[in-house]
Amino acid sequence: MKATRIVEAVLFASETPLAPAEIARASGDLSAKEVEQAIAELCQEYEEEDRAFQIYPLGDGYQILSRPEYAPYLERFDSVTRTNKLSRAALETLAIIAYRQPVSRLDIEDLRGVNAAGVLRNLQERGLIEVVDRAEGLGRPLLYGTTGRFLDHFGLRSLEDLPRPEELQIALRSGE
Repeated sequence: MKATRIVEAVLFASETPLAPAEIARASGDLSAKEVEQAIAELCQEYEEEDRAFQIYPLGDGYQILSRPEYAPYLERFDSVTRTNKLSRAALETLAIIAYRQPVSRLDIEDLRGVNAAGVLRNLQERGLIEVVDRAEGLGRPLLYGTTGRFLDHFGLRSLEDLPRPEELQIALRSGE
């Protein structure tokens, strides 16, 4: 069996991103390096054939996803899995955590000016943030950080893929 087709089948069947080493377990003949080469070939093939899907690097792995330009067509079907939209409060809180992690609830509330307990609980339930440590200060407050699922949700490979703070002002102004 051809390596590219094995990799394609595994990625197609998976609901979550898979690392090359995980994909390689599908066949005793595949190495992680061969999986990465097969992924590169598949990406090129999908691009050349203008497919409606692509292999995206997410976190430490890869996943086959529909291209963003097809979202309006997919939204018309109840059977298509949708990511639940995040509220403005959740997005603000996530941004603070992503850029300042590890960060305490009190620091988040100081920046946002409102209570963040409910939003933090919701983000934890969604698996987008987690408790990563405790601060040394009075009461040893919990410190929050983002998760691998956060990276997957926003299509990021790592936190370095986040826009730099100086780029945010430009992006926000152009969206007005």
